[in-house]
Amino acid sequence: MIKMATMAMRSSSRFARILRLDARSPQLGVRFSSSQSQVAGDTSEDLTHESIFTEQHVEMRRSLNKLIEKEINPFVDQWEAEKQFPSHEVFKKLGDAGFLGLNKPIEYGGLGLDFSYNIAMAEELGNIKCGGIPMAIGVQSDMATPALARFGSDELKRQFLAPTIAGDVVACLGVSEVGSGSDVASIQTKAEKQGGDYIINGGKMWITNGIKSDWICLLANTGTGPAHQNKSLICVPMDTKGVVRAQNIDKIGMWCSDTAQLYFEDVRVPQKNLIGQEGMGFTYQMLQFQEERMWAMAAALQPLEILINETVAYTKQRKAFGKSILDNQVVHYRLAEMQTEVELLRSLLYRTIGLYIQGKDVTKLASMGKLKTGRLCREISDSCLQYWGGMGFTTDALVSRYYRDFRLISIGGGADEVMLSIISKYMGTLPTPPKKK
Repeated sequence: MIKMATMAMRSSSRFARILRLDARSPQLGVRFSSSQSQVAGDTSEDLTHESIFTEQHVEMRRSLNKLIEKEINPFVDQWEAEKQFPSHEVFKKLGDAGFLGLNKPIEYGGLGLDFSYNIAMAEELGNIKCGGIPMAIGVQSDMATPALARFGSDELKRQFLAPTIAGDVVACLGVSEVGSGSDVASIQTKAEKQGGDYIINGGKMWITNGIKSDWICLLANTGTGPAHQNKSLICVPMDTKGVVRAQNIDKIGMWCSDTAQLYFEDVRVPQKNLIGQEGMGFTYQMLQFQEERMWAMAAALQPLEILINETVAYTKQRKAFGKSILDNQVVHYRLAEMQTEVELLRSLLYRTIGLYIQGKDVTKLASMGKLKTGRLCREISDSCLQYWGGMGFTTDALVSRYYRDFRLISIGGGADEVMLSIISKYMGTLPTPPKKK
């Protein structure tokens, strides 16, 4: 049984003490950037008041950063080389410290805070020196569990949500298929009723945490009606007979994060494992995607800062043609442009989160942010790698790891083209499909 929030925070007592205060205190906190480069002179502001953050958010980030620097960053290079990391061990440490259920209900081991704390956590996870581990943590805390926390039965939450928050199990989300990535409505996996059970057949592709996961939040067709009304989310234990982990997919980036191809062959689970109402799975998943996209925006901010700061430091000491690379106007102007773009992304994120925690529809803004995040990660990692020259093309340089890892953002969680389609729809410029005769 999961202990209550004040017990779960035993390894971060000061964090727990502060969070027991009013989380929406009128006193504003500061943006805490624990990894801002000092070698570049650090022109960024350490103590910038941000409208969505309080001292509680700052203290949480400090506590999380200590865990990152002690338990994760010293081993990242090893885990990247091995193309895996000990997810159960890492998640358990995060769970013990209270980081896996910040906005989840207190009765299931969460802290009952608002989503701005998840965003502060996502930003701080960007100080991990790779993209794979933050992504895996994000799936555990903010992608596989939101629908379960909101719509699941008490029994289901105690069976799956509580141990996920505690870090006792690893969770994954099963939406994408070989022929259905961003086109969620076209998935083919089926869950048919038989007695009091569902019999599941189909397959899932590109499933983060899928190799080591203990359960999956699975989207499947449970009816024959319209594509947006015939899907349901079902909690499926991964040790159930008929679940096949076909392969750990080899990727160009996110090396230490396992990515599975899964098959479901006559997998039987009780109908009580249904999250919420049958036929509402597509809607629930779209809600989960909103938080995933905002989370992705936040998780990219620190890596982008690190890329720019480390590139400033490298180009300042690297000499060519009698002067430093940084002294070339084209270089320091370009770096200034990139820093400006990062701050604009931050402002868009904070505006989006401010509206979201007020209960506003942020679909358009979240889609804009996800689009901009993916494109900015590609742009900045490519530009910075160029200034590193030959060193940037080696696996020894962090810039090359970020170049590989963050290419995924324009693909996963809804491709850029899907974001553009959503934005166009809200603008009223998306063409209307011709009516069927």
